[in-house]
Amino acid sequence: MKEDKPIRERLLGPDEQQDDDACATRLRPTTLAEFIDQEHVKDNLAIAIEAARGRGEALDHALFYGPPGLGKTTLAHIVAAEMGADIVATSGPALERAGDLIGILTNLEPRGVLFIDEIHRLPRVVEEYLYGAMEDFTVDFVQDKGPYARSIKIPINPCCIIGATTRTGLISAPLRERFGIFHHLDFYPDDALVAIVQRSARILGIELRDDGAHEIAKRARGTPRIANRLLRRVRDYAQVRREGIIDHRAADEALRKLGVDERGLDGLDRKFLNTIIRQYGGGPVGVDAIAATLNEESDTLEEMVEPFLLKIGFVNRTSRGRQATAAAYEHLGEGAPAEAPRQQPLF
Repeated sequence: MKEDKPIRERLLGPDEQQDDDACATRLRPTTLAEFIDQEHVKDNLAIAIEAARGRGEALDHALFYGPPGLGKTTLAHIVAAEMGADIVATSGPALERAGDLIGILTNLEPRGVLFIDEIHRLPRVVEEYLYGAMEDFTVDFVQDKGPYARSIKIPINPCCIIGATTRTGLISAPLRERFGIFHHLDFYPDDALVAIVQRSARILGIELRDDGAHEIAKRARGTPRIANRLLRRVRDYAQVRREGIIDHRAADEALRKLGVDERGLDGLDRKFLNTIIRQYGGGPVGVDAIAATLNEESDTLEEMVEPFLLKIGFVNRTSRGRQATAAAYEHLGEGAPAEAPRQQPLF
């Protein structure tokens, strides 16, 4: 299995570490009613939560999956709040030893929530201790070694384990099958992002006009985390250059200065497309060749650049490599060759 490599930060990257933690927490919805869009997820969660509360039980274990920045962590905190339970949040890479996990599980309150972000990166030896905890609320702890080894069952309080992942394919089948609730979060439409940006502006005390909100939303790549980050950067520009008022002109000027164009592409996206078009004749070309040309990691391109370009129909991924579409040629002002493929945007 290929190891996860660190990828560089981008303004349009979905990495949560770029955000001001205090500000991001302040903007986070605290109830299902406040959570915008993803109606199918909200409706099914509301039913499951109400049923669990009515029985006086912990909610069934849940797995949230989808691209980064769409609200998986937020939903985990909302579930805990709606259940009236405490939540302990950690991540797969942070749980390096089985003792770390056992310590957390044995200290959970009844009906408490353990949230594990990036659960696909949980070490296998640690993951195996989750099986008993999820099935019968016990942890099998092996004491001593060799002929003196003995297994001790440690009971834990009934709890809900929530996992979040961007890569469900890397979760082992035994772990995946122990979740009772599965929900996929998809990219948000522009109207939902407008509502999110307007809500955030009210919380932050920003004077945001409707046309400014639409301009930010359409460049946010369908991702609330990016929309809120762009809002804060446009706020800075408007405060210094536009008397603190964010309208269409202020948002457009600020985002262009930041290198974000009208389709939400930044400098790295445009370099990616230009490399395919100008240096490789529009493709197809392998991602490793593109990465070498740009002096970037191929993981960076596959995880941070390609998904959005595929979504909006600027790139085709073929068996022979990546190929720029006619829409990409048009957006970059390049003359598209007659054989340039056309692909409809996926959202």
